[in-house]
Amino acid sequence: MFKTLRDAFKVKEIRMGLLFTFFVLIVIRFGSLIPVPGLNTVAIKEYLESALGDANSFLSSFTGGSFTQMSIFALNVTPYITSSIIIQLLTIAIPALEEMQKDGEDGRKKITAITRYVTIFLAVIESLGLVIGFDRGHYMTVTGPLGYLLVIITLTTGSAFVMWLGERVTEKGVGNGISIILLINIVSRMPSDFSDLYTKFMKGQDIVDQVIAGAIILAVILVTTILVVLLQGGVRKIPVQHAQKVQGRRMMGGQQSHIPLKVNTSSVIPVIFASSILSVPMVVVNLFNINTSGVWAKILRGMNSNYWFNPAYPWASVGLIIYILLVVFFAYFYTSITFNPLEVADNIKKQGGFIPGIRPGKPTSDYLTKILNYIIFIGAVGLIIVAVIPFFFNGVIGANVSFGGTSMIIIFGVILETVKQIESQMLVRNYKGFLNN
Repeated sequence: MFKTLRDAFKVKEIRMGLLFTFFVLIVIRFGSLIPVPGLNTVAIKEYLESALGDANSFLSSFTGGSFTQMSIFALNVTPYITSSIIIQLLTIAIPALEEMQKDGEDGRKKITAITRYVTIFLAVIESLGLVIGFDRGHYMTVTGPLGYLLVIITLTTGSAFVMWLGERVTEKGVGNGISIILLINIVSRMPSDFSDLYTKFMKGQDIVDQVIAGAIILAVILVTTILVVLLQGGVRKIPVQHAQKVQGRRMMGGQQSHIPLKVNTSSVIPVIFASSILSVPMVVVNLFNINTSGVWAKILRGMNSNYWFNPAYPWASVGLIIYILLVVFFAYFYTSITFNPLEVADNIKKQGGFIPGIRPGKPTSDYLTKILNYIIFIGAVGLIIVAVIPFFFNGVIGANVSFGGTSMIIIFGVILETVKQIESQMLVRNYKGFLNN
């Protein structure tokens, strides 16, 4: 990876793209420090940290802390990510969108435009919901329709600007603009998290206790990293044999290929969906200022990941069980709409291929479905282990951090994809240079 980056800086076009990307990331981080006018940001930060639990950790991580600080980039890339997921799901359900996706470059441009409009719509809705909640909680320093409109326009414009910057990075930078912005947001929170861990478990302790605490923290990070690498790199290769055929006087075909099925077929989507659903009850209660007590208070506390694995709140395990079931459900659901075994089997048959020992057609589709269900379960279990690790240490010893296994999956995925993008640009340039010569 480092060799690729070193060689990339020797190429003017790629070097300018890297510098442009670096400049955009500076703008993103600078905008994350500018507060939204008309809000009591200090009181809002305390409220969000105490009320939203895991949802706040996700938002804080995905927005680089700008949501907690309620800066002009508070919404950041979250409306765009949500919009992209919605459009991807609707592409399966709506034939018109499915045709657009298959319609080459023009179709993809239309889908991109629709994604932008949905992003703006979601940003407006989210901004409106935040303003209503902040007004009920008396966190607004401006009153009247114009003051509320100011906050909504600021948050929506900030989100739209971040989306525009991401597209510019994709076009003029190193590619994967939105993913790179998400990456820098997650990474930017890590120094603060490590500082909090040092203050809580190492500062003021004797040297032996500091070494033990530091070793434990390092071991947890190392184990999590290894699990993430194994989870992301795990692939089940289904062999495909192509039959030989005669073209003219030559015998063609007979080659062997494979279908790569990733163990973690749905990446972090199940975790995002599960966390979002669990946060809905808390958001509704806080948004409409609903008083809860008794059993309902315990149920809401169980939905908050801050109470999971905490011996003082054993009933919170119900929320953890629901979370695990949701992750498994969305792992199967998301894979089922993004991978069609019947379509893959038909394509293999049309290309004159077959899986050794399996007849073409429906038997191949059934075989792929069986293998896929097994892989999804293994991937979902691995994803749950990686996602639950930070919850465990938060509940047992109070080690609350905004990053965890889920964030590491995103970090490794984006870094590897970006390196591949740079390598492909260098390869294309070498081909061009060879042809020009």
